[in-house]
Amino acid sequence: MKIARFLIAALLLAPAWAASLDEPTRRLSREILQELIEINTTDSVGSTTVAAEAMRKRLLAAGFAAEDVTVLGPNERKGNLVARLRGAHAGGPKPILIIAHLDVVEARRSDWTTDPFRLVEQDGFFYGRGTQDMKGADAIMVTTLMRFKREGYRPDRDIILALTADEEGGTFNGVDWLLKQHRDLVDADFALNPDSGGVTTQHGKALAVEVASAEKLYADFELKATNPGGHSSLPVADNAIYHVADALVRLERAVFPFELNAVTRAYFENLAKVESEQNAADMRGMLAQPPDPAAIARLGRVAQFNALVRTTCVATRLDAGHANNALPQSARAIVNCRILPGHSAEEVRVELVRILADPAVSVRHISDLTGEIADRAPLDKPSAPVTLRTDVLAPLERLAAQFWPGAPVVTDMETGASDSKYTNAAGIPSFGFSALAIDRDDVRAHGKDERLRVSSYYDGVDFYYQYLKALTGATAN
Repeated sequence: MKIARFLIAALLLAPAWAASLDEPTRRLSREILQELIEINTTDSVGSTTVAAEAMRKRLLAAGFAAEDVTVLGPNERKGNLVARLRGAHAGGPKPILIIAHLDVVEARRSDWTTDPFRLVEQDGFFYGRGTQDMKGADAIMVTTLMRFKREGYRPDRDIILALTADEEGGTFNGVDWLLKQHRDLVDADFALNPDSGGVTTQHGKALAVEVASAEKLYADFELKATNPGGHSSLPVADNAIYHVADALVRLERAVFPFELNAVTRAYFENLAKVESEQNAADMRGMLAQPPDPAAIARLGRVAQFNALVRTTCVATRLDAGHANNALPQSARAIVNCRILPGHSAEEVRVELVRILADPAVSVRHISDLTGEIADRAPLDKPSAPVTLRTDVLAPLERLAAQFWPGAPVVTDMETGASDSKYTNAAGIPSFGFSALAIDRDDVRAHGKDERLRVSSYYDGVDFYYQYLKALTGATAN
């Protein structure tokens, strides 16, 4: 009897949408996620073309016309899929574009508890490279278009899905390539980018529904020291490795200036309404005039918060020496920076030179598109924050209240960088929202044992089906 009462209570407390995802859709979405995870799309040995062709095959089987599902790219490994669900009227509003990358960051089997290129369901999570970033979202979008097509849904405008290459690395960024080579295929009124934004949770409880309308600037720098080398039995003080190591220690201790912008200020104002008592007090202290240094320091211990108020630079790779019994002729480190809006990569390069304070260590910029290394970095600054549109935000707020009750919808700045920089620069305003709920202390994108809560994935499948319908409200045949 107690068990029965418990089950009845659980059903009564469950949100209305909890049971709306039927079993065939759950099964389909899981199959698609598994297929994508188990196709290696890393830059080194993988192929986005294989993944794009696999998704093309599924869309064709769902009833898409061959001319509406295209795989194209600059070479045989860097294919991009562009699929178009036709609207009810040819003269309707301009399309909605959804951009989502197929490539993933490198992953070594020896580093992981599970095989990174096998989907493993364990303890309520899906494990695999790309579950968070961003094959989970890719699978959601493919599932949604297939459902629309099979049920005969006719949106009031075209919906375009672009699954692309080389967002994580490589020299053939798919969104950039499509905009330059095939603008007609992806031209749109606005873009949705599920590679940013999302639902921040703590122990599974939703804290905020975040829509990214701004993002940081990505920049890589090479730190390098050289030496004539020689026999290791005759050590010299001028060791290239020591120069680079000392420079990295100085970088580790360096703190870039605190800075808020309109987006991050609004973000913390809204988050302070639902945060823990201490965090909320610190957020209000940080927003005060003048800001409270102690509050800034406490919030800075949370990586997510620190990344929102500072430019960050961190060493990600090391390479030095050529033999165990020889002095190094060169030592090299890669430093990755995520730069606040309003600042250029060259400003940060100059600041790194000042921080490292060693003329023996050069600081040069590495192009994220070509890999070329230059003495100076670009002077370009990130695009201004996108102005939020009522037609995009209102249905999101309505659905978010059903899916994640009590969690406010807040504008956010993406602490990394995404392909929105290309669409925004091309005049297609882009809004970041993944619909995937991830604990703030369990962000494993790019890292070991990347995982996504199973319930979060299925909520995302359900959400985007309803959200895209709300955005394109036509009737089904």
